Amino acid sequence: MKNLLLVMLIASSVSAADNKTDPAYKGLGLESLDQATLERFAPKPLESSVSRRVQSMLDIKSPGLGLVSPDGKTLHFSWTITGVSQIWKLDGPMRFPRQMTGGEDPASLLDYTPDGKFVLLSRDRNGEENPGLYCQPAGGGELREIQHKKGVQTYYQWVSDDSRFVYFSANDQKPDQRTLYRYELASGLKEMIFNDPGLWSLADVRPGKFLLRKSLGSMWFEFYELDLGTKQLKPVIGQGEREDYSVTFGAGEGEYLVGSNKEADLRQIYLLKDGKLTPKISHPEKEIADFSIDYTRKYLVVKWLDKAYARFDVYNPATFEKIPMPDFGEAENIYTGDITRDGRYMTIGIDKAYEPRASYVWDWEKKELVKWLAPSSPEIDTGGFSKASLEYYPARDGARIPMFVRRPKACAAEPCPVIVSFHGGPEGMSSPGFSAYSQIFIDAGFTVVTPNVRGSDGFGRKWLDSDNKAKRLDVITDIEDCALYIKKDWAKNGVAPKIGVAGGSYGGYSTLMAMTRFAGAYDAGVAEVGMSNLLSFMLNTAPYRRILRANEYGDPEKDKDTLLKLSPITYVGGIKGPLLIIQGANDPRVPVGEAVQMYEATKAKGLGAELIIYPDEGHGSAKRANQVLSIGHTLRFFEKYLK
Repeated sequence: MKNLLLVMLIASSVSAADNKTDPAYKGLGLESLDQATLERFAPKPLESSVSRRVQSMLDIKSPGLGLVSPDGKTLHFSWTITGVSQIWKLDGPMRFPRQMTGGEDPASLLDYTPDGKFVLLSRDRNGEENPGLYCQPAGGGELREIQHKKGVQTYYQWVSDDSRFVYFSANDQKPDQRTLYRYELASGLKEMIFNDPGLWSLADVRPGKFLLRKSLGSMWFEFYELDLGTKQLKPVIGQGEREDYSVTFGAGEGEYLVGSNKEADLRQIYLLKDGKLTPKISHPEKEIADFSIDYTRKYLVVKWLDKAYARFDVYNPATFEKIPMPDFGEAENIYTGDITRDGRYMTIGIDKAYEPRASYVWDWEKKELVKWLAPSSPEIDTGGFSKASLEYYPARDGARIPMFVRRPKACAAEPCPVIVSFHGGPEGMSSPGFSAYSQIFIDAGFTVVTPNVRGSDGFGRKWLDSDNKAKRLDVITDIEDCALYIKKDWAKNGVAPKIGVAGGSYGGYSTLMAMTRFAGAYDAGVAEVGMSNLLSFMLNTAPYRRILRANEYGDPEKDKDTLLKLSPITYVGGIKGPLLIIQGANDPRVPVGEAVQMYEATKAKGLGAELIIYPDEGHGSAKRANQVLSIGHTLRFFEKYLK
């Protein structure tokens, strides 16, 4: 097997601290596997009855929020109705949409040129996360490549007011550096404009000035102002602090808006002027998830998380007075999209417990909310879907861990089997609202639980930072405590429910920890694109990911012992239940070797280990056919082992 040296088995009697074995594999992506391995772990077809159940739910589609054209007459938006995300165009509210892009690779909508002549979009290949940047006539036609290089990430940043230049970043100089370029649409000429070391991106723009963000970790940032005329770089905030700042230009000259939880547990918005931070917007219970200011500096949109329910408010960025917005009724979550460059239109998304997200356009001038896009749910009455209930379970140290619970109306046997699904991130979040994915399992008779364990976003800085590096050892037990609570408190007539555990990315890692370090707590597990050995993961992941993840998990040299203590493969000797592992071969974040080494180690225990590898996917399944297989095999696996 090319570049993949397997298998390293770590006996359960060997502690993580004592294990000094080098990682068992080297390499990243499809090139690290041979054809025999891909054929061995290719997904097997599903039974038609299982496939039909999944396919019908995946037909429920919510289109993307979309972008309003500069003249307000059309809307471009993304939609996965063809099986993969493509761009569509709508020539008025609730009109019949026209498909603008096609093919087997997903396309993502980015922006309009201010003159309305072109849309800008990105396209990836086989889940590699090396997207290219393209433009397309707004009325449709061939894509023009701005840049798409093998092994290079090209990210859109901005288009000039005169529609002449497109600005983008790319790691084509060094894999762990993002250089800024500008591309002239008329001539096709490309010019480098900023090439300092670091992972740079554009945070905001004012005429003649760029606000640059330099990423030092997954949530550590420095901000600088770049004068486009003189090329001088002026520090703004974050230098040497290693803080989670978000920054935009403010309403007045020399003013900046800063989002931070540096001085409080919950994020606040500050006005930064003359080097002084003045708090302006906060809430004693709600977390500020994000904020944005439109290009005209008239509207400051603040996105709140209220116990993981999404809400928003709008403020005047000069006075910080709240601007009235309409009542959105029985919405579970309310999302906001982009505001047009002239400040007139804003897209809004609304979902309900029993209704997928619909897309609206808010007209600031007319104070009018118009529904532009409705979701589709063919042959399915979503009125009977399960509504998420916010509940809590106790951790062993007394902390109350929030979880959303979706219960079936009835199940074949009492107590109903349970699936606990952990989110990715780790600084992700489980949300309430409409969920066709959860309903697949609920209809099959499972109760679905989605916790927000410590380390999740949306619950304050203390909660978010509680799992950084070695501190994760103190709170990783939240995984086991969820199962202990369910078995005790949800038992009926002395019979505890069977419990499965699932998740993707960090949720996949959590699943592997649940099945190894906390062996016996869960009866079966399905892990998708999860890390099995944090040391080998950190050594083999893409260079830019290593920079962003070191502050979360640890440095592979300085924190080697901690990484091994926190690695599921360290405890594989104690595994007691069956495990299904799902992985994309092209994954640039979690190397495919993480899945193979865990499968081989689990298989040696004779406990029903299974591994699926997609040769045409990366970090998760983007193509519908593969989504059906992943969900279907997860359903099959849990029905086999939990019923």
